[in-house]
Amino acid sequence: METPNTKPYYAAGLAAFLIWGFIPFPLKALADYPSGQILYFRVALSVGLLLLVSLLFRRKQLLATLTQVKNSRAREKRLFILYTFLGGVLLTTNWLSFIYVVNHIDIQTGSFSYLLCPILTAVLGFLLLKEKLRVNQWLAIGLSALSCALIGSGELSSLLFSLLIALSYAFYLITQRLMKAYDKIVLLKLQLLLAFAFIGPFYTFFTGGNAQLDAHFFVYVGLLSAVFTVLPLFLNLFALKELTSGTIGILMYINPIINFLMAFLYFGEHTTGTKVAAYILIFISVIIYNLNLKGRKKRGDGLVIPPVGTTAVVK
Repeated sequence: METPNTKPYYAAGLAAFLIWGFIPFPLKALADYPSGQILYFRVALSVGLLLLVSLLFRRKQLLATLTQVKNSRAREKRLFILYTFLGGVLLTTNWLSFIYVVNHIDIQTGSFSYLLCPILTAVLGFLLLKEKLRVNQWLAIGLSALSCALIGSGELSSLLFSLLIALSYAFYLITQRLMKAYDKIVLLKLQLLLAFAFIGPFYTFFTGGNAQLDAHFFVYVGLLSAVFTVLPLFLNLFALKELTSGTIGILMYINPIINFLMAFLYFGEHTTGTKVAAYILIFISVIIYNLNLKGRKKRGDGLVIPPVGTTAVVK
């Protein structure tokens, strides 16, 4: 429960996830443009904005991180480069797949992905990082698997795209946990720089060779980059200074819940009985997974990084 001292941080965290929850609006406004073109310019504009903010307000953190890497051992430097590169590749994959799913399949598939993502991250944490899981978390994992089976029995392509989005971001979070000693904003900036260095030479491929660059495109891709990426990123960073990881873990589900409501109530998407059963199961699994949080007093020391609309916390 928030106190007068934590209310500004709680409000900032709530605002960040509310903003991410409405991200289908700018994406749907760009539905007539190739997904690769949206990705290309969103990465470019986000990098530019993050660099500008860092140079104006976070130069100290940038220099401190670079000094930290410079003074580390050779093996640590190699791992830093490797995980930063992998992070950029995974984040780019996640962004592109989410943009494609929202604009060419449906919003509910993307929303399902980000409800599934924290649970998949827990499984990967158990397998790769030897993190312990409670009994209720294993039960949630089982229910999530059943939910995926229900989705796959009806539309295999929807399940595969959901898994691509969820797994790409889950693996991304694992790389970030391995780099938790570094400033998360600086890491994101470096990852996006590497991502743009990778996709930059392939402009024609990502834009389809005949890019339509009009005012409408730049207004909405600018909105996507500034309002739905950089702004909530810093709101969340501010919130994490005081809120517990448990609080952030609950707030993060606001995003896909809003996505689901928008999909059915505003965009008029339809679904099947099987999918409804799968969605109910994944919601139940999320509740079960987050039980027994009251003993977690540690502050959230990670950062929720928005792929396009995201739900998982880097701890």
